[in-house]
Amino acid sequence: MNFDTYKYIVVEGPIGAGKTTLARKLATAFGAQTLLEQPQENPFLEKFYRDAARYALPAQMFFLFQRMNQLRDLTQTDLFNAPVVSDFLLDKDPLFAHLTLGDDELNLYRQLYEHLRPQAPLPDLVIYLQAQPETLIDRIKKRGVEMEAGLSETYLHRLSESYSRFFYHYDTAPLLIVNTEHLNPIERDDDFDLLLTRIKNMRGKREFFNLGE
Repeated sequence: MNFDTYKYIVVEGPIGAGKTTLARKLATAFGAQTLLEQPQENPFLEKFYRDAARYALPAQMFFLFQRMNQLRDLTQTDLFNAPVVSDFLLDKDPLFAHLTLGDDELNLYRQLYEHLRPQAPLPDLVIYLQAQPETLIDRIKKRGVEMEAGLSETYLHRLSESYSRFFYHYDTAPLLIVNTEHLNPIERDDDFDLLLTRIKNMRGKREFFNLGE
């Protein structure tokens, strides 16, 4: 598969969408390197899942600085000379802040975000993995990550809706919206091949990829 058009691809989606697994699979197919979130390094994340009101701000701040450091390293080293597939989009970062922070905390976060945001490179393609909240909840339960067990269905519904609204308006980079209700490029090789073909043949700034039942 020719990666010349896409030197920097981002795979995005809410918790349970499969973005990290698909990012790794795309990187293997394209002979690219990965740039992945590192939630295990966030010392506040598990505490956030237990007590969101208390730990939302430090968890959010840690992720913001962590992601910016990763992106800054990407642009300042030879890594960016090779194709890269990432599982996070910095533009989406405020989405979580709006869900979890109070007004004063959100104002503080927004000031830092607006200061750091211009330093982030622009993706050549963003792939948004779309799924119904019930599907995401089922996938989260199946993978059995202990600290995710405390996530409420209400929060996951709000998160899924926030992603939908965000990508409905997103136009900063070319966007491929992939409905994963009946398309499973992670577990089914035929579906993955279909996705690769769709990426290769993408011509517009915004396209949809959906399979019926």
